[in-house]
Amino acid sequence: MSSVNGLEISRKYFEEFGLPMLHGQFPDWLDRVAAGLIGSGSECFGYDDEASRDHDFEAGFCLFIPGEDVMDRQTAFRLERAYAKLPKEFMGIQKSGPDPVGGSRHGVIRAGDFFLEKTGTPDGDLTAEQWLTLPEQNLFELSKGTFFLDNSGLMNEPLSRLSVMPEDILLKKLAGSLLLMAQSGQYNYMRCVRRADPGAAALAAGEFVRAALHTCFLLNRAYMPYYKWQFRALQDLPLFSELTEPLSFLISSPNDTETAEEKYTLIEDLAGVFIAELMDQDITRATCGDLEKHAYSVNNQISDSGIRNLHILSAI
Repeated sequence: MSSVNGLEISRKYFEEFGLPMLHGQFPDWLDRVAAGLIGSGSECFGYDDEASRDHDFEAGFCLFIPGEDVMDRQTAFRLERAYAKLPKEFMGIQKSGPDPVGGSRHGVIRAGDFFLEKTGTPDGDLTAEQWLTLPEQNLFELSKGTFFLDNSGLMNEPLSRLSVMPEDILLKKLAGSLLLMAQSGQYNYMRCVRRADPGAAALAAGEFVRAALHTCFLLNRAYMPYYKWQFRALQDLPLFSELTEPLSFLISSPNDTETAEEKYTLIEDLAGVFIAELMDQDITRATCGDLEKHAYSVNNQISDSGIRNLHILSAI
C-alpha cells in the first residue's frame, strides 16, 4: 500500500481521472460542482497512517452537486455512472463500488444532503439552539475539508458560515467545561481517592481530562474532534499543545495515594494555566484559583440573555 497520505492520493486520483472525466463528459457543469475530500475519515484530517487504513480507506474523491432545482436527476445519475466507471485501483488502493444502502464517503453527493446530515440544515445556517446542540466532531470534520475544485462556492460558502463558532456559543460551552473541570478535578478527585474508591477516582480524572481537552480547543477557537483524535489534534493547536503529556498522564497513571497527590498537584497546575489564559483573553472577571468561580464569570460575559440564562451545562 502506498505511503502517500490519503489526501494526496485523493487529489492525484481526481487530477488524473476525475477532472478529465468532468472536462470530457460534463464541461457545462465544471463551474457548478465541487470536488474534494471531506468527512469522517482520518485521511480527511491528514491523520491517516497504516493503522488507520484497516477499514473504509479507498481511492476516490467526493463530487458534490447542487440540488435538483439546479441539476436534474438524470444528469446526477449520469455523473454517478461516470464516477463508478473510474479505475477501480489507484496507487495500489482499491476504489469501493456503490454502497447499496448508501453512506458512501466518496462519489456523487448532493451538497444539501451532505450539510443536512452533518448539521441538520441544508445550507449550514444554524440557529443558536443548533449551535448549542450540534456535536463538535461534525464541525471539526467540516473544518478540515479540502477542495480541488469549487468555482461556484457550492461547498465553500456554507463552510465559511460554519468555520467560526459564535462567541456567545463558545462562552457557554467554555463555562460548562470549566465547571466540569472544577467538579471532577478540584473537588471530587481526591475525595474519591480518600474513600479508597479507585474506580470513581479514575472516572473523576477522566472527566477532568475530557473537559480540559474541550477547554483547550475552545480557547483556541477550534472544534474538538471525535475522542480518538483529540490528543492527536491537540498537538496541532497554537495554544496548549504542551499539555498533551500531562493530560495523558492523568488518565494513564494509577490512583494510589502517592500518585494521586502528584496528580492533584498537576490538576491545580493545569487549572492555573487555563485561568491565566482566560484572563489573557479577558473573558473572566474572577481573580482566584477556583475554576467554578471562573465558570460562572465566563457565563456572565455572554451577551445574549437567552443563552446566558440557560443552565450552565446546557451546551455540554
